[in-house]
Amino acid sequence: MGSYRVCVCFRRSFKSGEAVVPQEIRELFIKYSEGGAHMTPDQLRRFLAEVQGEVVEEIDELDPQKVVEEVLQKRHHITKFARHNLALDDFHHYLFSPEFNPPIRSQVNQDMTAPLSHYFIYTGHNSYLTGNQLSSVCSDVPIIKALKRGVRVVELDIWPNSTKDDILVLHGRTLTPPVELIKCLRSIKDHAFVASPYPVIITLEDHLKADLQKKAAQMITQTFGDMLFCPIDENLNNIPSPEELKHRIMISTKPPQEYLNSKSVRESSKQLLKSNSKDSDEDEWRKEVTDVVNVNTQNEDDKGDSDTNQLNDDDVSSDDEYESNQESEYKRLIAIHAGKPKGSLKEALKVEEDKVRRLSLSEQALEKAAESLGTDLIRFTQKNFLRIYPKGTRVTSSNYKPMVGWMHGAQMVAFNMQGYGKNLWLMHGMFRSNGGCGYVKKPDFLMNVGPNNEVFNPKDKLQVKKTLKVKIYVGDGWSIDFDKTHFDLYSPPDFYARVGIAGVPADVTMKETKIKEDNWVPTWEEEFTFPLTVPELALLRVEVQEYDMSETDDFAGQTCLPITELKQGIRAVPLYDRKGKQYKSVRLLMRFDFI
Repeated sequence: MGSYRVCVCFRRSFKSGEAVVPQEIRELFIKYSEGGAHMTPDQLRRFLAEVQGEVVEEIDELDPQKVVEEVLQKRHHITKFARHNLALDDFHHYLFSPEFNPPIRSQVNQDMTAPLSHYFIYTGHNSYLTGNQLSSVCSDVPIIKALKRGVRVVELDIWPNSTKDDILVLHGRTLTPPVELIKCLRSIKDHAFVASPYPVIITLEDHLKADLQKKAAQMITQTFGDMLFCPIDENLNNIPSPEELKHRIMISTKPPQEYLNSKSVRESSKQLLKSNSKDSDEDEWRKEVTDVVNVNTQNEDDKGDSDTNQLNDDDVSSDDEYESNQESEYKRLIAIHAGKPKGSLKEALKVEEDKVRRLSLSEQALEKAAESLGTDLIRFTQKNFLRIYPKGTRVTSSNYKPMVGWMHGAQMVAFNMQGYGKNLWLMHGMFRSNGGCGYVKKPDFLMNVGPNNEVFNPKDKLQVKKTLKVKIYVGDGWSIDFDKTHFDLYSPPDFYARVGIAGVPADVTMKETKIKEDNWVPTWEEEFTFPLTVPELALLRVEVQEYDMSETDDFAGQTCLPITELKQGIRAVPLYDRKGKQYKSVRLLMRFDFI
């Protein structure tokens, strides 16, 4: 028993015990134990097949006999000579343990032999920043953290130091204290394949002159050695697969001879930091340099829309001394060529038969392109790489909605991994797919071309393809992971859950359970149904909040799970904090069925 002081007169007592076994779980135990007091491994095998939807191969891999022994060992520390069957509480413990009964697959399960451009890739933006975009310290630490999470695309902004004889990584024209390039490269080498064996791509936002580009090339070559993938085919027309590129490092940037004479850009970029640091469309903290380039080059299609062609700074150099046909060590390192579109964006999205390239667009440019060029974007991304990056006003390192990029086939939806918020939770959820390896195979409908050369149109109204039924039974673990006064000084928490879908607009929804008052172990036993038109891109969102009558509700955990990876049946769902770190004990018991 525990207690809370409600006033000076009396204390309010409550019970903070373990989760009560839901009635449905009791009934299933009785059914599959055939009315007995214990469930045998063979009976568990039948439950796994009929309720959990596990196929024979998966059940054999799990080995019900081994599962029973491990559950009993963990709960009772019994010897191998003790009983080998599960009691009701043991069965409930098994179902409620993410360790034994996770909601999604934990292994790579997709075809990894398609060209690299056929995958969504876990992509970071300004990967070296520890915090905000204006003044946070540049470091290799956030790069290491991102790689350990499974991020496969790391962005480095490279600039000359004050004496022009070395290379620094920093967010240019801001107050961010720099870090040496060599330190970042060495950390990438040491941590690139800790979480995944599949290739790491380094996107360079390059602001170097020819002599320092040569030095950068030497640093990269010496650091990575045989790990570095340098294509024989300059245009990488026959792009390798993630499987072929295992344990390889790839460089993506703009070839030197294609840089602009950007003196006018540099002059315009002297309008630098503004004092306002809000994350809004109106509060610009610096003029995007490419707005200056594009304002005089728009054709009739682009007039009045300066960011339709808006590219990232990696498409603009501060060097105007290149010869048009210069060859360099640096150029030979580039595996995926970035390029600036000439003329309208529609022209830039034309697919070239003999070339694979990367195009970068801001989140606003993508949204505007999606209005009229949706199918052009999809045709482009069937072969080429499209990278989307946050608008310049996101100075607190917030993020945008990733689904617009994904539904148009963008492989590199670049996020500020050091930030937090609901959009980053979606990114984490998407890349829990495929064993968390950082590469998720794009759905077939984004890659298919019809008999009349038609492709998927995101604006088409689609029929419901699949319906997901979700039941949320109970939650537990807060009393272990949180102080007893964390949510309320005077009483146990009042938890409610929010369950919904992130995906294409037609599928987006969010529903809530009832509030369970004064209980550390809330039992909801509520069911929700979600019709899905594009289940291949849908993510299940789950949040738990603690209701507060007088103030903002308190956050109590979240997760985001890819629908295509959900295991059917009754599953233990671990929850994560605001920054995406898994709680040690907090989890939900849920059931998933496709009807």
